[in-house]
Amino acid sequence: QSRRARTDIYGDRDQEAWLHTLRRLGREPPREQGLRHPSAMATRMQFESNSDIGVFSVLTNAYCLCAHGGSENFYSVFESELADVVPVVKVDVAGTRLVGRMCVGNKNGLLMPHNTTDQELQHVRNALPDSVVVQRLEERLSALGNCVATNDYVALLHPDLDRQTEEIIMDVLGVEAFRQTVSGNVLVGSYCRFSNQGGIVHPRTTVEDLDELSSLLQVPLVAGTVNRGSDVIAAGLVCNDWCGFAGFDTTATELSVIESVLNLRNQQVKSIASDMRTSLIDSLI
Repeated sequence: QSRRARTDIYGDRDQEAWLHTLRRLGREPPREQGLRHPSAMATRMQFESNSDIGVFSVLTNAYCLCAHGGSENFYSVFESELADVVPVVKVDVAGTRLVGRMCVGNKNGLLMPHNTTDQELQHVRNALPDSVVVQRLEERLSALGNCVATNDYVALLHPDLDRQTEEIIMDVLGVEAFRQTVSGNVLVGSYCRFSNQGGIVHPRTTVEDLDELSSLLQVPLVAGTVNRGSDVIAAGLVCNDWCGFAGFDTTATELSVIESVLNLRNQQVKSIASDMRTSLIDSLI
């Protein structure tokens, strides 16, 4: 069973008022299984005793890819949290299980490296929604997940990517693209992770760089770590707009920072408030 950080989701006065009204009507308040999204918290997990889960998975608002092989528990954690909302697909990329480091994508598309086989490419195309464009990218720097960081609107690129690659990324993923470094590191895809809600970057990022990146991405950012002090953020964290998965070694403090900046706690409270209002309206009608 997946372990997740808990928080007092019925803490504020507004939530208590709705709970009181529901109880007067003899209705039970909705619990976690009744939310619009399966989970709005960060879940700790590991891949074959390895906490670098971002190496073996890709998570977006439209799909989730995870590596073949390994413990079935790795796949089942994603499936239990996401299967009702987005497809969870087992894949290989270029004959490896390094799905998260070889691919990059968002809700609009998925880019795979040039050494992806035809069979792997076709399998992914068949498994993902028709709205997601899947394309093989002829790029010398084939570990695309290390070289590109993206959400649904903006991408940060390795400074040495080809100009043609930049244009394809903008076209397939539907994003604005900026060549950047994160705390002096050219592997932007390794040292930051962000969604449409917020993001976390290398712990030694200066305040000036943090402000610049936040301005480019138009989301709040914090400098932090995962997996008990690791600065390789993307290796230990995958997320979308409503849930996140962190490596098993991630501490409670790190998890709290992740949930806060990715707005996961607020997402859960909003979902519960919406469900409570719907339930109340149904009762009154």
